[in-house]
Amino acid sequence: MSILIAEIIGTMLLILLGNGVVANVVLNGTKGNGSGWIVITTGWALAVFVGVVVAGPYSGAHLNPAVTIALAVAGKVSWGLVPEYMAGELIGAMLGAFLVWVFYKDHFKITDDEGGKLACFSTGPAIKNTFSNLISEVIGTFVLVFVIFYFAGPELDIIGDVDSRAIIGLGSIGALPVAFLVWVIGLSLGGTTGYAINPARDLGPRIVHSLLHIKGSSDWGYAWVPIVGPLIGCLLAAFLYLILL
Repeated sequence: MSILIAEIIGTMLLILLGNGVVANVVLNGTKGNGSGWIVITTGWALAVFVGVVVAGPYSGAHLNPAVTIALAVAGKVSWGLVPEYMAGELIGAMLGAFLVWVFYKDHFKITDDEGGKLACFSTGPAIKNTFSNLISEVIGTFVLVFVIFYFAGPELDIIGDVDSRAIIGLGSIGALPVAFLVWVIGLSLGGTTGYAINPARDLGPRIVHSLLHIKGSSDWGYAWVPIVGPLIGCLLAAFLYLILL
C-alpha cells in the first residue's frame, strides 16, 4: 500500500459510491430514483468515510488535489510527493467513474436526460453564471480545507506527567469528522454547483464520460470551474491557516 495505490483505491471507492448515489437517484428505473438531495449528500458523505477508512493509514487519505496542495503549502506534506498523490487521485477518480457506468449500464440505456447522465459523472451549475459558479467552488473548498487543518486527534493527559499527552487512536471512526464536514458542505453549499470541491472528482469522471461516448455533451466549457475554483479555495485556506498559526 504505497501512497499511489492508497490514493487510487481510496479515490476509486469515493467516486464509485459518491457518483453511484447520484446515479441511483437520477437514472430511470433504479430503486432510488427521485429520492432527492438528502440521499445524494448523505451518500457522498459516507463515500468520503469509506475512502478515508481505506486510504487513511497509508497516505493520509487526501483523495483530493486541493487537499494535497493545501497541505504542501502549509508544510505538512513534501512537495516531492504531490505528483504521486495527484496521480493516484486522478486515476482513482477515473476508475470509480467507470465502475459506476458498469454498475448502472442498463439504467443509462433507458435514461434520455443527457444532463442527468452527465451528473452521474461530473458536476454542473444549477444556474449558469461563471463568476458565481466559480465563487461557489472557491468558498466550498475553502471551508473543506480550512476545517481539515483544524482536525485534531483525541488526547489524554498522562498521569504523573503534566507536560505530556497521549494520542488516542480511534481506528476507523477517526474518519467520521471529514464525512460530517463533506455532508454539511453538501447540504448548505451544494445547491449552486453540486459542490465538486475536488478537481480530480470532477475531471476524472468527465474524461471517462467523454471516452465512453455517452450521448450528450461532457460540457468541457464548464470543466475549468470545478478545477480552478477548488485550487483557489485551497490556497486561500492554506494562507489563512499559516497567518493565524
